[in-house]
Amino acid sequence: MTTTSAARPTTTREERKVLAGTLAGTTIEWYDFFIYAQAATLVLAPLFLAPVSDGNEAVATVLSLATIGISFLFRPLGAIVAGRYGDRLGRKKMLVLTLLLMGGSTALIGLLPTYASIGVAAPVVLVLLRVVQGFSAGGEWGGAALMAVEHAPLSRRGLFGAYPGVGVPLGLILATGVLLLMTTVTTAEQFLSWGWRVPFLLSIVLIGVGYLIRRSVEESPVFRELQERKRESSAPLRDLFRSNTKQVVITALVFVANNAAGYLVIAYFIGYGTGTLGMARGPVLTAIVVASVGWLVFTLHGGALSDRIGRVRTFQLGYALVFVWMLPMFLLVDTANIWLFGLGVLVLSVGLGLSYGPMSAMYAEMFPVAVRYSGVSIGYALGAILGGAFAPAISELLVQETGTGTSIGIYMMVLAAISFGAVSLVRETRGADLGVDAGA
Repeated sequence: MTTTSAARPTTTREERKVLAGTLAGTTIEWYDFFIYAQAATLVLAPLFLAPVSDGNEAVATVLSLATIGISFLFRPLGAIVAGRYGDRLGRKKMLVLTLLLMGGSTALIGLLPTYASIGVAAPVVLVLLRVVQGFSAGGEWGGAALMAVEHAPLSRRGLFGAYPGVGVPLGLILATGVLLLMTTVTTAEQFLSWGWRVPFLLSIVLIGVGYLIRRSVEESPVFRELQERKRESSAPLRDLFRSNTKQVVITALVFVANNAAGYLVIAYFIGYGTGTLGMARGPVLTAIVVASVGWLVFTLHGGALSDRIGRVRTFQLGYALVFVWMLPMFLLVDTANIWLFGLGVLVLSVGLGLSYGPMSAMYAEMFPVAVRYSGVSIGYALGAILGGAFAPAISELLVQETGTGTSIGIYMMVLAAISFGAVSLVRETRGADLGVDAGA
């Protein structure tokens, strides 16, 4: 069995199933993850955390944004567990498990009594469920990325690998769209009373759909070859850090800026626009949906572009755009004009997509097959901690301290420079052999 066959002009039926399975699964997983992030400042702060902060709304907002970050701290644990068993038992089994964990925890948040009903137990259980979400997210992306890339023809790995990446903006579109619908069809009092629960409970239906799709997908051909030749690692985590520590560190740093800037769109700008700038909730949510569509398009374009000009150059182009756009973007956003706000976030999505589309393919090509799930997942999870985990909370503190979003722009520019430097250290991976004998 070979993993470096010549490019095929058409996509096979199994490849289409794999793309559908990775796209559907990651979309649903990230819908679950993002619905919490978006609800954090809108409803979770007043319902679960304001009493803890003695009614101080600013403190409650920071605390709610911090609960987003807490889940990231458990993503490496999820990556370690999913990576260990994904490298030993297969990618498919871990993808099904992470989907069920994410969906179950999200639905339970939708059923959780508020502080007014059960007191301090409410925020405690909320944080525990968020931890389960973080654990699940830590193992999800790596498995989906490998399923897509390891099934892909050589010349289209970047494009195939972009499909699980597209699940991020698609999940954001779905989460924001459902939230927008509920805020439109309910009054402010109804939304705060019960309307916010509907997007969380909808996860039950979505998880059922995702489970059926993922169950139908075949295991990665590269992993099947690994099993047939009895070459799997008995201790993938130990083997990973013995031989590939540098790659783990680099992949983490490469992801930092993309994840941080992404969480501005996902979580922070909604509260910033409606709270700090005093804009109407509906138009702000609509602007985020439009920006998410741009993110989706340019993620696919970034993956395809990396098949032509290389992974590293595509990343560099994306991060250069993120860097130069940050200050102009906040000048537009801070006008509190919805059209300029939307334009600012939409242009950011171009750089986000170009620095996300090539990620699956490049990360997979950086690690040997026996430790690939562990390496890709742990690098991604560590990058998320350094990047997006507390970016919304840090951004809120910067605004409270300086009174302007420009300070956030400078913070993001520093992260973009770090990730640009990290990806520049990577030797171009396009065309690398993904098979069992690679590097032997």
